[in-house]
Amino acid sequence: MKKTLSAIAVSLFAGSALFANSAMADEKVTIEFAYPYSHLFDVTYEKIMPAFKKAHPNIEVKFRATYESYEDALNVVLREAVADELPDVTMQGLNRQAILVDKGIAKSLEPYIAKEADFAKDGYHKAMLDLGTFNEEVYGLPFSISLPVGYYNMEVMAKAGITDVNQLPKTWDEVISTCEALTKAGVKNPMFWGWNITGNWFLQALMWSQDKPTVIGTDFQLDEPEGLTALNTMKSIFRGCEMQNIEWKAALASFSAGEIGMMYWSTSAVGAVERSMGDFTLVTNEYPGIAAGGPLGLPAGGNSAMLTSTSDDPKVLDAAWKWLKFITSGEGAAEVARTTGYMPPNQAANEIILKDFYDQNPAKATAVRQLPLLRDWQAYPGDNGLAATQVIYDAIEGIVTGEYDDMEELQVELSEEVQDLLPAGS
Repeated sequence: MKKTLSAIAVSLFAGSALFANSAMADEKVTIEFAYPYSHLFDVTYEKIMPAFKKAHPNIEVKFRATYESYEDALNVVLREAVADELPDVTMQGLNRQAILVDKGIAKSLEPYIAKEADFAKDGYHKAMLDLGTFNEEVYGLPFSISLPVGYYNMEVMAKAGITDVNQLPKTWDEVISTCEALTKAGVKNPMFWGWNITGNWFLQALMWSQDKPTVIGTDFQLDEPEGLTALNTMKSIFRGCEMQNIEWKAALASFSAGEIGMMYWSTSAVGAVERSMGDFTLVTNEYPGIAAGGPLGLPAGGNSAMLTSTSDDPKVLDAAWKWLKFITSGEGAAEVARTTGYMPPNQAANEIILKDFYDQNPAKATAVRQLPLLRDWQAYPGDNGLAATQVIYDAIEGIVTGEYDDMEELQVELSEEVQDLLPAGS
């Protein structure tokens, strides 16, 4: 009888243990996540989520309201840090990571990386990790990389006599000449040049085109000869193409509707344009240069995943790391290329998973051809970096609207105003 009772007790204990283990396995861990540009990335995360849920059924990812832009992303996170309402993982512009590291908001990923036996095999390599490395520690894993490219509606371009990719403009002077031909052919809005893209990216594109950084240390470089060339180039483009001052989302919609012949924008929007475009032939091509021979460099756009969780629960932190790692490696990163026009900064995604992808999707291959031109997307140093961004934005808009006509005078005023916002010293 004692043996029978003992056997029952053992059986009950074993059953309880199995039940407990099962309950633990089924226990849901919820993490919160925020990212920018819903019109670009919603479809990306929709594609990623089924594979992530299959791999990690006990992790629930709660999506917060999307950020409007990279500037908005940084502003929101800075406010949330004060209110102790940070998401567990946030996507931030490559040029906005440093301030979150400096303020202690972003957590080092080194402890998590150290526990990964095959981290390098997942596609991470030094060149890409360097984009999110500060003080020799990794704080951000790059999720997407973009470069500026030209978008062309070939049916509209034919009105200017351009019917072949080899005839597309290679310099801004050629762009202006094409605008004039399109205007004569009755095209009301021949060109849009994305001056209002996030982080003064296109100003930096004109500076890097001359192999000149926009910032060296804490010194704003617009007062140099390359700065005046950049301003004069913008003025020539805006005036020569009679470019309308339209909000960038409206410009993307107008191009997709077939109303604009040429659009200069980030390669990130290729997927969005393809999904919404009318009945016309889309071709993308290399970004024009100020001089013959093309740009000498171009700024890398894109964003990184950063761990900003304030939780002290190891389960939450582990879940946040699993999500962060999943979206930036392998299949997760590959969906970036499939659904947008971004390039995944991940060796495994580019070389293995996407082996034939760019041959089959030529509109998304232009940025890949431009990779040798990739340069830093610079942030303005100090606590007034966002204010400096806005000052430059307002000045460029003044060129578009005709408020500013004397570029030498604007160069002096803008250089002084921005420099005053940056930290002293170099």
